[in-house]
Amino acid sequence: MNQIPLPRSAEAENHQADKARDDGTREIAPDVAYRQLAIVNVVFYGQANAGDGNWVLIDAGVFGSGPAIRDAARARFGQNGRPACIVLTHGHFDHIGVLETLSDEWDVPVYAHPIEHPYLNGTQSYPPPAPEVGGGLLARLSPLFPTSPVDVGTRLHELPADHTVPFMPDFRWIHTPGHAPGHVSLWRERDRLLIAGDAIVTTAQESVYAAVSQEPEMHGPPMYFTPDWSAARESVRAISALSPETVITGHGAAMHGGEMRAALTQLARDFDTIAVPKGSRYAPSMD
Repeated sequence: MNQIPLPRSAEAENHQADKARDDGTREIAPDVAYRQLAIVNVVFYGQANAGDGNWVLIDAGVFGSGPAIRDAARARFGQNGRPACIVLTHGHFDHIGVLETLSDEWDVPVYAHPIEHPYLNGTQSYPPPAPEVGGGLLARLSPLFPTSPVDVGTRLHELPADHTVPFMPDFRWIHTPGHAPGHVSLWRERDRLLIAGDAIVTTAQESVYAAVSQEPEMHGPPMYFTPDWSAARESVRAISALSPETVITGHGAAMHGGEMRAALTQLARDFDTIAVPKGSRYAPSMD
């Protein structure tokens, strides 16, 4: 077993309201929306029409997604669409594709967990992927994906040690390593909303078809880019213990409600069976 199917009724989307807007996003809360850009999601935090400096971009998409992010930001927030900052869940290529371009253009700070900084300041590459896992085309193509670091220079800052999130006053960051050593998820207690990055995903990211069709399934982190499965297991258990009402992941549709939580509970309980790939160089055995 390597997936937990979810019903479409668990999708946390208001298609009528989304269709009425022209920013291309899917709104999950009045101040939280996301947009699918190719195989990955970026998240926008802030009230609509907030204006420059009053919103936050979470993650920075794949290479070439700059125009879509700019267009969505201008349409959603008005003025020039310039945020207060960029917050990263982690630094894999599909989450920092236009990070250098946008942070330079907007001249804004970039916040990430300090353990993730070597991959964002040009000093360290990620370990190679594991194309032998998952059985899908994206997994087989993963050796072609960039693992080298980007460098955002002096704009790079550590997330605060007190777990607050800059310019996102209701959110706290949670260290959820495994997929990346400095991976974080963002949690808001008042409405139990979790921005999970790739600690969990809601589609079979190894498969091109699933990544495009967005069939709702509960999964652990993408198999081909996860080097520490023991840490990933503990991160999923920590996320499940929060009992979120809504989750936005880096890949797949946002999900909510009891059916989502039941699937997350099952994933946490049976993680080694459901999520850990057989034959991976990074999971020869699990303790």
